[in-house]
Amino acid sequence: MSSNTIYTSLLRPPILHILRAAGFHATKPAVLDTIVDLAARYLALLAGNSALHAQENHNDLVLTITDVRMALQDVGALWPQKSAMEEYITGEEDMRGIEAFVKWGNGEQNREIRRVAGLTENEASVAAIDVPAEKEDFLAVLKKKHNKTGESFRFQGTVLGTPAEEKPIRIEGGPFESLQDWATSVREISRKEDTPPSRQLSSALSSGMSSPLTPAPPI
Repeated sequence: MSSNTIYTSLLRPPILHILRAAGFHATKPAVLDTIVDLAARYLALLAGNSALHAQENHNDLVLTITDVRMALQDVGALWPQKSAMEEYITGEEDMRGIEAFVKWGNGEQNREIRRVAGLTENEASVAAIDVPAEKEDFLAVLKKKHNKTGESFRFQGTVLGTPAEEKPIRIEGGPFESLQDWATSVREISRKEDTPPSRQLSSALSSGMSSPLTPAPPI
């Protein structure tokens, strides 16, 4: 199974939950695939713009809320909103788009999808003592359902778990002890083979000129 297939399969349940929360109870597979593809393209565009802004703002790929906000503004999610140049000219920060986006996300129309995502508290989660309960989304609940033994390393090294620890691969029966040593040797050989003959000839001539001159043999 390719990575695109895995990510598409993981994106399908959230889209189904969003459609259900919006009031739809059934849909055709072709319609669902189209909506999933549109959502994937939108998320890819948003992630790509966030990465570009991160590189421009602080020269790394550690995203900040400012990078994501600028990406949301690029894709038209924050409206009405002045551009950064307009804010610089007027000297005022325009918060209308951000406030409207937050209000929309916390509005009544998204109450059901917030409940499905585990972002709202229900009566069952209210405890007798004032201790914040750990909120879990549907994916975490699904992973627990299929992992009844409680072993956290079952999904390790996959897109559903934590990254696996990298261990060096030892090569037995050869002159190299690891793949890294072998790759270094291959690069060194390739570098020598790519040296142009003219450079080799000039090196030979320079070494010959630097050596002491020998007298010509008698005729």
